[in-house]
Amino acid sequence: MSSFLLLGGCQKNIFQSPTVAPLTMRDVPALRLNYRYEADVPAPTDEKKDAAEERNGAVQTDFDQNRPQELLDKTILSPDKKRVLAIYHKVDDVQSEFRLDMYSPDGKFLRKITPDTMAVHFPDTILWSPDSLNVAFVAMLRAGSNGATPNASPNPNANSNTNTANANANTSTNSANANVEANANTETANAETNTTVPTAPTPSAPTGVLTFRTEQIYICNSEGDGIKPITQNEGLIYFYYVWSPDSSMLASLAATIQEWQFLQYQADSKGESFMPLGRARLVEKTGRQRLLDDGLTSVRPVWSPDSSKVAVGFGNERQIRIYDAIGNSPTQAAIPLRNPLLTSSQLYDQQLIQKEAANSVNTNAPNTNTQGATVLPEEASLVSFNPIILLEWTADDLLYFQTGYVKLMKNDAESVRSYLRWHRLILSPQAVSLGK
Repeated sequence: MSSFLLLGGCQKNIFQSPTVAPLTMRDVPALRLNYRYEADVPAPTDEKKDAAEERNGAVQTDFDQNRPQELLDKTILSPDKKRVLAIYHKVDDVQSEFRLDMYSPDGKFLRKITPDTMAVHFPDTILWSPDSLNVAFVAMLRAGSNGATPNASPNPNANSNTNTANANANTSTNSANANVEANANTETANAETNTTVPTAPTPSAPTGVLTFRTEQIYICNSEGDGIKPITQNEGLIYFYYVWSPDSSMLASLAATIQEWQFLQYQADSKGESFMPLGRARLVEKTGRQRLLDDGLTSVRPVWSPDSSKVAVGFGNERQIRIYDAIGNSPTQAAIPLRNPLLTSSQLYDQQLIQKEAANSVNTNAPNTNTQGATVLPEEASLVSFNPIILLEWTADDLLYFQTGYVKLMKNDAESVRSYLRWHRLILSPQAVSLGK
């Protein structure tokens, strides 16, 4: 396919030549990118993505032997393999409310991270920063603390519309608020000597951490210390986030309580799995935020490998928008993909028909090859023309996206996933960005 010029979301003159030609894609503003669309390509591969991480056995042993009133749900090893994050709950905790502790890989308890009044939500979104210096997670005021009520929202990552390995399973446990720390100042009986040997007391949970009545993003350091909220927008629910490759900030999706509840009501009334929609934002570790777009989307934002840009998909609009994450005057641009997708979907449908005809006993099937047609087909006539559901940015100049028809139901047997197709955009600087 031929190249198409990005449509800019900024009023700057896109043909204004820079004083210095860019050396890398990082130096090219989003507004000055060209792209070439390639349809129906093989799925992207990412060697950095590991298989599902196994639970740390040493940490599990510590819970089994020393923490009988607490249940370990999962562990997350830091990228440098020097720390293990433990996600757990007490036997009386409210369902879908969790706690965090920090361990060494050999099972040595280091520190309690979350206060007793804080509940961690959406455990499958918890992320170590790529440099292993910080952990990001979503938390809010624990149910029953100062009049707080349980958040009825499910884990939004339980049934992702991506239908890929990125779809997160809902960690579902019957959990709750215990009144006593299992490890604090306990005594171990010595059966042979009839004496008691005091064990080392478990450090108490931190106090004085600012908590909110809606899900906010928090970070702590690799020692489990320094916990702080980096969003403080009570009324917004931050349900997805991803670290930039350089670990400097996060791209997130957030929705208002009213939007969340309305979409949840709609899904429940149709028997569908709840899929939240949010607005894309950049969140720095200092707490500074930047709203990228006012449009709602369920497509998760992705970072360019050089951390200079963020891409967000808008499924039904068949559009990808790219935003600068760095610079004093960040730009943004939109890539309209409706027409290219219509053309490639027409060809895809033709190939499906031809394959069916080849497998049919009817050798007189009509020839449906219309590759030379100059008129765009009608959307309703194409079964493979579907929304954008997933993005993968694998190289600075390679942005993959998946389209497909996905309908997720509470009864998974009724769910539909079909016509899943991968495409990609090959990005390059505009000629003006090269100083030509």
